[in-house]
Amino acid sequence: MAAEDEATVEAARAGDEAAFARLVGEYRRELRVHCYRLVGSFDDAEDLVQETLLRGWRRRESFQGRSTFRAWLYRIATNACLDFLRRRPERRQAEFAEEAGPVPAVAVRWLQPFPDAQLATTVTEPDAVVVARETVELAFLTAMQFLRPRQRAALVLRDILGWTAQETAELLETSVESVNSSVQRARAEMRRRTPDSREEWAPADRLDAAQQDLVRRYLHATERGDLDALAALMREDLRFSQAPGAGGNMTPDPVWQQGRDIIVASWAPAYVGADRIEVRAIGTRANGCPAVAAYARVPGDRTFVPFGLVVLRVEGALIAEITCFGPEVFASFDLPAEL
Repeated sequence: MAAEDEATVEAARAGDEAAFARLVGEYRRELRVHCYRLVGSFDDAEDLVQETLLRGWRRRESFQGRSTFRAWLYRIATNACLDFLRRRPERRQAEFAEEAGPVPAVAVRWLQPFPDAQLATTVTEPDAVVVARETVELAFLTAMQFLRPRQRAALVLRDILGWTAQETAELLETSVESVNSSVQRARAEMRRRTPDSREEWAPADRLDAAQQDLVRRYLHATERGDLDALAALMREDLRFSQAPGAGGNMTPDPVWQQGRDIIVASWAPAYVGADRIEVRAIGTRANGCPAVAAYARVPGDRTFVPFGLVVLRVEGALIAEITCFGPEVFASFDLPAEL
């Protein structure tokens, strides 16, 4: 990075706040993504970036230049995330049935969507861009939460950041053999937990013209409450899931369904009859996929209030999966509080 010159680093080590701000400013976004991969929560990732920068400032004199300043910050961020997970035993590892296969993102209660607008923009190499994109997909992040924290860290450091086994072992204060074993187990678990069809997915930045039109038609059909038009955009084996408080799910538990006809029929009460809701929608992007923020207005109200943020997974010419998060995530996407 241009800011990581010797004079700037020395000034930061000596206590120059402006120099330190220039250094960390280059890496703030990618550090947030790093923390998000480890803890699964956008809000917690932001807090952990703040903790990383605070620790870095307090320990600035410990930077000896044996690595890049960026690598030094990643070490601090990784340890901050591991400390966070030690303090939160209920967040260390997701629990689910032992059988292999993907589970909905909403099954991991702390998992939040990540706004594409907040993704790091410093990666330019083609292979690195692919890795960066695929490792923020909801399916990948969901599978990550089934790993133990140190397995998670070892996998991210080795397979995403490209650290050597020795560098990873030094950060985790363990042996190279232990790191290699952790990474092998983590890779095996990730294969068990992610869909076989991932290569067929179309992230938002690679949607062709027909797929972009598909997303536009979904948005407009949602606003019209046109269930037939919505059904025409979906695969027959569509998967749909809702977090608690999302899109009319008033239960304390997440729910999920499979099958287009079953799912569309379950939406009918909200769209049909005198008490039907009106909907307005805003297009956005989350976790490398198209997303739609839905606002609802019930009869008698003047404003539309947040209803749910849906992330769409597109396969070929149809929507294969819809994941609906609650209104609490709207703020992180800079979406309005009402329409």
